[in-house]
Amino acid sequence: MAESKSEPSFRKNKFEARAARGAVSLQRAFLRGPLGVLRLLQLLAGAAFWITIATSRYQGPVHFALFVSVLFWLLTLALYFLTLLGKQELVPVLGSRWLVVNVAHDLLAAALYGAAMGIMIGQTQSHSYCNLKDYQMSCAYHAFLAAAVCGGLCLGLYLLSALYGGCRHCQGEREVA
Repeated sequence: MAESKSEPSFRKNKFEARAARGAVSLQRAFLRGPLGVLRLLQLLAGAAFWITIATSRYQGPVHFALFVSVLFWLLTLALYFLTLLGKQELVPVLGSRWLVVNVAHDLLAAALYGAAMGIMIGQTQSHSYCNLKDYQMSCAYHAFLAAAVCGGLCLGLYLLSALYGGCRHCQGEREVA
C-alpha cells in the first residue's frame, strides 16, 4: 500500500521534470551580463564583416574569409539563442559542458578570424594602387579595408569572450550566465 501512494508522486515528479525540460524561459541574467552583450557585439561585427565582403567583388582567398565569417556568425547566433532560452541540454554530449563549449568556440573563432583578417589585410595591400585620388575605375580597396577592420574587431571580441569564459571556468563556474 505504501508503494501505491508513492507511485503517483513519482509520476508527478517525472512529468514535472519533463515539463521543466520542455519549458522555454528567457535567461535575463545572460541577456544583461557581459557574455550576452559580447555575443550581440560579435553578431553585429560578424554581420558587418561578411556583408562588407559579400557586397564587393572578391576572389581567391577572400572566399575563405567569407566562409569563416558566415560560419561563425551562424554558430554564434545558435549559441546565443540556446543560452538565452536556456536550452543547452538540446546539444548532445556538449550541453553539460556549456561554458567549456563556449570558450572553445570563442578560441577557434578568434584564431580563424585572425586568419581572415590577415587575408583581408593582404587583399587591401594588393588593391592599394586604386586608392589614388584620380583613379576612375571601381575598386574593392575600401571594402577590403573595412572588412579588415571588422575582422580585427571580431578577433578582439572573441578573444575577450574567451578570456571572460576562461576566468569563469577557473573560478569553478559551470554555467554561462
